[in-house]
Amino acid sequence: MTHKIAILGASGYTGAELIRLISTHPGLEIVALGAERKAGQSLAQVFPHLRHLDLPELCKISEIDFSQVDLCFCALPHKTSQEVISALPKDLRIVDLSADFRLRSADDYETWYGNPHSAMDQQAEAVYGLTEFYRDQIRDARLVAGTGCNAATGQYALRPLIAAGVIDLDEIILDLKCAVSGAGRSLKENLLHAELSEGYNAYAIGGTHRHLGEFDQEFSAIAGRPVKVQFTPHLIPANRGILATVYVRGDAARIHDTLAQAYADEPFLQVLPFGTAPSTHDVRGSNFCHLGVTGDRIEGRAIVIAALDNLTKGSSGQALQNANLMLSEPETAGLMMAPLFP
Repeated sequence: MTHKIAILGASGYTGAELIRLISTHPGLEIVALGAERKAGQSLAQVFPHLRHLDLPELCKISEIDFSQVDLCFCALPHKTSQEVISALPKDLRIVDLSADFRLRSADDYETWYGNPHSAMDQQAEAVYGLTEFYRDQIRDARLVAGTGCNAATGQYALRPLIAAGVIDLDEIILDLKCAVSGAGRSLKENLLHAELSEGYNAYAIGGTHRHLGEFDQEFSAIAGRPVKVQFTPHLIPANRGILATVYVRGDAARIHDTLAQAYADEPFLQVLPFGTAPSTHDVRGSNFCHLGVTGDRIEGRAIVIAALDNLTKGSSGQALQNANLMLSEPETAGLMMAPLFP
């Protein structure tokens, strides 16, 4: 059986990544590509690297016949997704890649995103899309809310450790470096080559980054009490990749064993030998996340490092992994490509 797929926001980075991944999927067929500002253009005009694919030209969302669609990916800007998804057929299965349905509380959403949530009826049925921890709910969901790429990376490093009680919950420092594609494809002055290259900088300093809402929500739910991590993201002059370095108090060997056991059967989460540090080079263009643990020179402290590709495992690959579950396809279908190297 072939499932018919629509992608809304197909002209952005995550849209292009979805097209790249789905093009190799044996059970999915792309039947519609929504892109308001580039409607009427061919895929080759917007993404020359995908010109070999025989796909429909980009169109306005209003022109899509959703009665012919089994599942829709929404790779739209924040807030836009709320408006668009609210107008889609109520029986259409949706994987949303924006931030609009990640936070379960309307108050939390307004705190972190600065405007009231306009689709709380949709939010009520949304399932948080961190695949490895919400599989059972995702299989039966109508709407899955993809995680933030930074939030996913930090959670892969920390969720099993919080659940097992092997780290001090009040001493978690998360230092994260993210490539520029994480900021999207729209033009921004600070992302121009001359502004970004030959250096990197911290941003959203002091606890203002929006993905902290996801950390607070998820970590506190696991612990059964409030957990707040100290988090500083950095923008690096690279196209793809996230490297999260997490400083925790706990026994390093026990922390490594906890992660290794938690992810032993996961196809995409790979815990490296103790003392081995992951690199974004080793996961680039793939749906893998590499994790490493090293003891610190200060007794009783450990360093946990996680590396993934922000466009694949951090976004579009995760979205396809969730769609596979929703459509009863093999979870790894279309996602077992090897990383690109060098």
